[in-house]
Amino acid sequence: MGQLDGQTGLIFGVANKRSIAWGIARALHDAGMRLAFTYQGERLEGTVRELAASLDPACPVLPCDVSDDEQIAAVFRQVGEAFDGGLDALVHSVAFAPKESFAGLFVETSRADFAAALDISAYSLVALARAAAPLLEARGGGSVITMTYLGGERVVPKYNLMGVAKAALESAVTYLAFDLGPKNIRVNAISAGPVRTLAGRSIPGFPRMEEYVRENAPLGRNVDIEDIGHLAAFLAGPGGRNITGEVIHLDAGYHVMGMGRPE
Repeated sequence: MGQLDGQTGLIFGVANKRSIAWGIARALHDAGMRLAFTYQGERLEGTVRELAASLDPACPVLPCDVSDDEQIAAVFRQVGEAFDGGLDALVHSVAFAPKESFAGLFVETSRADFAAALDISAYSLVALARAAAPLLEARGGGSVITMTYLGGERVVPKYNLMGVAKAALESAVTYLAFDLGPKNIRVNAISAGPVRTLAGRSIPGFPRMEEYVRENAPLGRNVDIEDIGHLAAFLAGPGGRNITGEVIHLDAGYHVMGMGRPE
């Protein structure tokens, strides 16, 4: 018997088998949770449907653009119908910044790019949590989990606009935790180290970033999507029942370092 038997979850952000959201989905499924998935655009539909079916052919798989409130409402309406009016966990693994924003200087960020990145990467958590709250409350509470990165706390060269978006996301986590706490809804962020996802590898200098963390983290290694999945399953389970408003670092200890290891 898994620790999440009888629970239900909704996953936003699966793009392929290397996605952090997919690592979380597998861990939640292995712990016994029934899942529903969303996909962004027709290009990803086939991949997400195939992955979801590999866990359970009956998984609901629904289209959703997180910048469209009507699509968000439709998703939660359908998920509520599929899961008998309740939900136990919401996973938000969604972020976006224009590709060119990683290449230049942050000071050159345009107003339009800033608005798009903050809307999709940070405000979407607010919109999804608001839509999920009635379903979570119907189950007596639940867990909202989002993904962030150390670039939201400290300067990571080339992370630029995404770092500012992650800072906004982390602040949103704390305010949502306060607002939703009376409904027994917990809201937390996992701040993972560099992970070889499609999005991660699009950041200029990513291989060096990954190497630097591995060389200087106290544990001397990087993390992967399986590690993230295990932590998400913990947060969704009984071990996380009194954890909310937290940014939990999962980076082999790298975040504690003030400078690299001496030569």
